[in-house]
Amino acid sequence: MKIVVIGGSGLIGTNLVNRLRQKGHDVIAASPASGVNTITREGLAAALSGAQVVVDVANSPSFEDKAVLEFFETAGRNLLAAEAAAGVGHHVALSVVGTQRLPESGYLRAKKVQEDLIKASRIPYTILQSTQFFEFVKGIIQSGMKGDVVHLSPALLQPIASNDVAAVLADIVVGAPVNGTVEVAGPEPIPLDALARRYLAATDDKRRVITDIHARYFGTELNDKSLTPGDHPRLGTIRFGDWLRENAVRA
Repeated sequence: MKIVVIGGSGLIGTNLVNRLRQKGHDVIAASPASGVNTITREGLAAALSGAQVVVDVANSPSFEDKAVLEFFETAGRNLLAAEAAAGVGHHVALSVVGTQRLPESGYLRAKKVQEDLIKASRIPYTILQSTQFFEFVKGIIQSGMKGDVVHLSPALLQPIASNDVAAVLADIVVGAPVNGTVEVAGPEPIPLDALARRYLAATDDKRRVITDIHARYFGTELNDKSLTPGDHPRLGTIRFGDWLRENAVRA
C-alpha cells in the first residue's frame, strides 16, 4: 500500500513512517524539507500519485491566531483537492480532543476548520483526536509563566505519550475509513497543575506552580471536561510516571 504522511519528519510523523515501513508499506515522508509543500502545492501532486492513503500530521509553524488559521485552512484545502484529483481512498488526520468545545482558543478554532473541511469533502476519512502529548508538558509550563512562577488550571487532562498516538494512527491507517472521529487518550486523568509539578520535580526545576482556576490554556479557560475524552476512547499504555523516568534526563 502506498501511504503519504504529510508532516512525516515531525514527532508523530517520523514514528508513524517507521512503523508503517516496518509493516512493508511504501511510505513517503512528505514535508517542505522533502520538497512537498501543502501551502504552495510544490511537489504535492507528484507525491500523491498512486497513493491509497494520506495521513496529515503536519502542524502550523506559528501558533498566532491568524497564522495558524491560515495554515490549516490553506493546507487543508490544497491537500484535499490534490487527494481528490489523485483518487486517494482514505484521508487520516490527527486533531485534538476538545476541538469542538473550546472556541476561545485560536489554535482549536483552526483545527475545527481543518476538521470541517475534511468532513465536507467526498474523500472517505478518519479523524483521530488525541489528548495532549507528554512531550508538550514543558511548553504548557512555559505558556503559564507569569514572572517567576507558573499559573496553571487544576482542570483534568488525560495526557498521552506520542509513541502511543503513533501506534493508534498506524492501526487506523491500514484499516477502513470510519467517516467519523476516534479519540485516543492516556491511561490516567491528571490535573494540569499536578502534571506540571511532577514534570518540574522530575527535571529538578525549582519553579513554583500556582493553582489558578482562571489561568488560560492557550487562550481559553478550562474545566474538567474541556480536554478529556468521551466515554469510549482508545487508550495508550504508557503512564506519565513511567514516561518521566525514561525521559526526565533528556527533558
